[in-house]
Amino acid sequence: MLNWEEFDKDDDTATAKPAQAAGQQAPAQTERLDSEGDALVHDARALSADDSDAVARAKAALNELDIQEGLDDLEGSSARVHVGDKQMINARADLNQLVPFKYDWAWQKYLDGCANHWMPQEVNMNADIATWKSPDGLTEDERRIVKRNLGFFSTADSLVANNLVLAVYRLITNPECRQYILRQAFEEAIHTHAYQYCIESLGMDEGEIFNMYHEIPSVAKKASWGLKYTRSISDPEFKTGTPETDRQFLKNLIAYYCVLEGIFFYCGFTQILSMGRRNKMTGTAEQFQYILRDESMHLNFGIDMINQIKIENPQLWDAQMKDEATQMILQGTQLEIEYARDTMPRGVLGMNAAMMEDYLKFIANRRLTQIGLKEEYPGATNPFPWMSEIMDLKKEKNFFETRVIEYQTGGALSWD
Repeated sequence: MLNWEEFDKDDDTATAKPAQAAGQQAPAQTERLDSEGDALVHDARALSADDSDAVARAKAALNELDIQEGLDDLEGSSARVHVGDKQMINARADLNQLVPFKYDWAWQKYLDGCANHWMPQEVNMNADIATWKSPDGLTEDERRIVKRNLGFFSTADSLVANNLVLAVYRLITNPECRQYILRQAFEEAIHTHAYQYCIESLGMDEGEIFNMYHEIPSVAKKASWGLKYTRSISDPEFKTGTPETDRQFLKNLIAYYCVLEGIFFYCGFTQILSMGRRNKMTGTAEQFQYILRDESMHLNFGIDMINQIKIENPQLWDAQMKDEATQMILQGTQLEIEYARDTMPRGVLGMNAAMMEDYLKFIANRRLTQIGLKEEYPGATNPFPWMSEIMDLKKEKNFFETRVIEYQTGGALSWD
């Protein structure tokens, strides 16, 4: 049996040699292992009598493999990466080398996202089903809100996911940011799953809900506005590296993070969460809580990326770009105000379209200042302070008390 006490005793032969740094091997030992490894690899490639024709042809094909050709196809240079080589866009450093980190905040957001994993099926929808099927469960105004929002969000998260995987991931040249973008894309898939789960559980007409972005003007306008900013950069031939294309990409990030996720989601989230606060459609509202928590992290990550690109490329953030960014946020705010009026033409759930307009102007001011622009709605205030509590991940009760609280990946963050 191994005796750990003996393991600590001085070895006379070892003390005669200089200690190697932890985890390092002597050069001679490394060379010997490399030589032995190379010999074994060569033996493994040799043909044997037991090899079938297919195996023999596979080995022969590998003998013709040009390793350098494959290495040349890897993104970035082949040199070891230093922190100073890294940047958000147009970096020449090897994108396959995750460390050393330059943007610790990006890696931390990735870890936080993983710690907050959830799945739609964990939420009990039985009360919602009973409420939805009951003739007296909801008013017509409330039913309109539920359907409109499931119709918009089921499309919106797909649009965001498409933009991430077809454009943003490819064009961001920092590996720790890419790591979070992969996590975000997965979360967008979970959100689309959640909307589908709600629609299926409630027995809604799936064709009606999923086609609202074609058929309902207030929904279609928001979807069309977002698509306008991704159409060109989704082209596989699109590349950053010129002032024009860099500006185009920066506008895409502002459109998707500051507007689509930073404004277009807020009317619907407020409506559904207000419903949950009144003990109606609590399962749907709980799913929206989890989604809002994810989206808040997406928004903060996107704003950090935008601001970092501005720091590294100050020539992009000129008067024209500032004006265009301001206009994008104001256009998005106007579309969301119109959506609010369409979804609740009458007062409902302790709110009305005028209150929602005040709230959206308050949110727009936040988005403007977060990327260094001035407020455009002086004096706008938040008529729904309880929304700030939810977005700050603070609630009077434990956020997960309707879920399995011992599920570690769901409760790793502190909610106090």
